[in-house]
Amino acid sequence: MLKNIIKDIKPIHAILVGLVVLLGIVIVCLIAKSLDISDLITKTENKTFDSRQVMLVNNKIKKPNKDIVIVTIDDASYEYLTNKYGEWPLPRSVYADLIHFIEQQNPTSISFDLMFVSSLKSSGSADNKLADAMNSYDNILTGMNFDDMSYDVREPINLPARLQLTVTNKSNVDFQNLTFTNCRPILSQIINSNTKIGILNIVRSSDGIVREFPAVVKYQNGYYPNLAFLTALNYQSKIDKKSYNEIIIDKNANILVSNKKIPMNKDGGLILNWYGPSQGLTYEHIPLYKLVMQMSGEKIKEQYDFKNKIVFVGTTATSMADVKSVPITGAGETYPGVEIYATFMNNFIDNNFIKKASTPANILITILLVVFVGTVVLKTNSTPIAVFTAILTILGYTLLTYAAMIMNLWLDIVVPVLSVIAIFVIAYIVKYIIKSRDFEHQYKLATTDGLTELYNHRYFQDQMRRQIANCQRYNNEFSMIIIDIDHFKKFNDTYGHQAGDAVLRQVAQTLKTNTRATDIVCRYGGEEMSIILSNTDKDEAIYNAQRICKEVANKVFKLSPTQTTHVTISLGVSTYPHDGETPQQIIEVADQGLYYAKEHGRNQVGLAVYNENPPTEN
Repeated sequence: MLKNIIKDIKPIHAILVGLVVLLGIVIVCLIAKSLDISDLITKTENKTFDSRQVMLVNNKIKKPNKDIVIVTIDDASYEYLTNKYGEWPLPRSVYADLIHFIEQQNPTSISFDLMFVSSLKSSGSADNKLADAMNSYDNILTGMNFDDMSYDVREPINLPARLQLTVTNKSNVDFQNLTFTNCRPILSQIINSNTKIGILNIVRSSDGIVREFPAVVKYQNGYYPNLAFLTALNYQSKIDKKSYNEIIIDKNANILVSNKKIPMNKDGGLILNWYGPSQGLTYEHIPLYKLVMQMSGEKIKEQYDFKNKIVFVGTTATSMADVKSVPITGAGETYPGVEIYATFMNNFIDNNFIKKASTPANILITILLVVFVGTVVLKTNSTPIAVFTAILTILGYTLLTYAAMIMNLWLDIVVPVLSVIAIFVIAYIVKYIIKSRDFEHQYKLATTDGLTELYNHRYFQDQMRRQIANCQRYNNEFSMIIIDIDHFKKFNDTYGHQAGDAVLRQVAQTLKTNTRATDIVCRYGGEEMSIILSNTDKDEAIYNAQRICKEVANKVFKLSPTQTTHVTISLGVSTYPHDGETPQQIIEVADQGLYYAKEHGRNQVGLAVYNENPPTEN
């Protein structure tokens, strides 16, 4: 079917579809501008992204990396450790011991999604112990936060140059929304050591959902890597046995790391793929208190393997409030920040970041969809086929966007689908208008005389039957006038047929301008014309016939630019039901009146001599 439709497309259809598409785009743009719904469209599009991500998770399309584990400060750990140490936050020496304990199994890295800020007055030695432990290994990473805090509250500090990332930015991404003016520093012992420090800033969409993740942010005109990105660079450095202190952002806004191209959004964010729910259902969660028990010599039944693992340490306890909303979390669910870092790392390892289709690409897809649907609607005569095509196109395209997201491509849904619906409606309106005009044209051709533009004889006969039916139903009466141009054959012989045609047209126009809108003026045949006057008795019909006769007689008829003449007409009148009960009877009486007018000098209204005793039909 589709092949035949495409084959049968004519230039006029292409033009109509083009006009319809243009009209649809203009209407959508005007509506969007007048209602300011661009933000609503963006939010709705984000929700469609969330739905697709949920489908991917439910179908287990993306597999979580088993080498990523999370040492979690969960609710049980918070209660156990608070009871054990009698305070919170924990002494920093606990984290130092944790580092040494895990490092015994040679993990790939240990990244702390924790901020070790301001030295605790009672445990300066514990702070030093933590800094020494971090500085003892080359795979320890910790976090710090940038913000825009007022200088009255906190003076921004100058960070060591070693914490910066050298970025060659060849794209038009300006990181304007990822530029900060202040810094909440962590322990100076850590800042001034060789420990790798990443930034813990996470950005949210306008609806509060974390969909994008900043790989790098700006502070004091320098680029600083996010903790998760720094963990990824550390991971890649060990594989490639080279440093990644410098990265390139190409002209297409891709971050180039090793053989990976990581697509960035125009605001500098990376769109994450999600692997599953939180709370240990995606990545292995190891409660911190279990490790503390092991470090204290207590025996536990669990045995944890950290060899070659990428370890993140962070909080999941509800009392810590480090929870976020992400595309795959439903009502009442939470997603700890540390799992977002783990998700970023998983995306990096799999080279699995989502690339959003460009605006030109989405526009092109939208145009192709609306052209296809618009063409089918305009071309087919079947409403079910048109509706089915539109629905199938929407469903098919929606499935295509899901398949594209499996391939890490985010295609817009909202605008293309709304455009298909709009083009369907607009195309149907255009088609209706075209059909109406075609019908009107065909109807006019079927009911109108081409020369005089009066109704033709067939229409006259049909209206006579209708008038009789209406009068019978409502007990009314109507009249009919039959008209003949006097000496028309002689006129044609004298002036020619073209002049005769001109007279016919002008007489017809005179009749139309001297009758009511409800009256029906027809060309009866040759030089004869007729008028049906609804709801008109005999006296009123005679009066109108005499008035028309005078109008024609007094009119100057133009035969050519230099030649004019006068014309007269003869008229006969009949009325239903007084002169008959069938069209033939009514016409015969009017014709008798016309004959009487012609026999008695023409240019007058004649009545049948037996109008009081109408003829009976044989």
